[in-house]
Amino acid sequence: MDSTTVDDPIPISALQHAVYCVRQAALIHIERLWAENRFTAEGQVLHGVVHEADRRSGRGVRRVSALPLACRRLNISGVADVVEFHRGADGETPFPIEYKRGKPKLHRADEVQLCAQAICLEEMTGQAVSQGALFYGETRRRTVVPFDAGLRRLTEETIRTFGALRAEGRTPPPVWKSSRCRACSLIELCRPQAMTRSAIGFRQRMLTEILDAPPDNDEQR
Repeated sequence: MDSTTVDDPIPISALQHAVYCVRQAALIHIERLWAENRFTAEGQVLHGVVHEADRRSGRGVRRVSALPLACRRLNISGVADVVEFHRGADGETPFPIEYKRGKPKLHRADEVQLCAQAICLEEMTGQAVSQGALFYGETRRRTVVPFDAGLRRLTEETIRTFGALRAEGRTPPPVWKSSRCRACSLIELCRPQAMTRSAIGFRQRMLTEILDAPPDNDEQR
């Protein structure tokens, strides 16, 4: 399938951003803001190496890098870092591999991105994709990810949630999460601490004004 045939598709990368922080996803994919830091730069270098178009075969496996993906049903598209096609009695079974800097994370953002790739591959090839892998630059090993019902449900919910935000053109307010916010390249554009403090201060001032306000005439009578 040609990914360009999908009408205004949601980028698969946006799903990873949305699970990490939905405001980050909106700033990047709705407001078109971007900033680099050390983490994003390292990720760009890693993906640049992996995305050099390559097709290799061996031992019953055909390996394709920088493979365009799309799913009409969910209106998503993107590019897979690497897809291995494992030959079997029923044909070739796709096995997507996403390359990430660092190490496995506590949140499921990377898994959702990989699962979205699998859903695209299933629609494109007609083959069931039961698992894939995340390769982390720090550990230098694959982490196999099963595409079970829970992960598929989370992936489709993320697509629907971000798709609704994008349709409205709405960017959610910031929520300060210390470790995630400090690692985000958009922290200076987002300013989550300042905006959160401002919102809290506004609510406190309004509450104080309400509590300190004198009773109206009806209440005095």
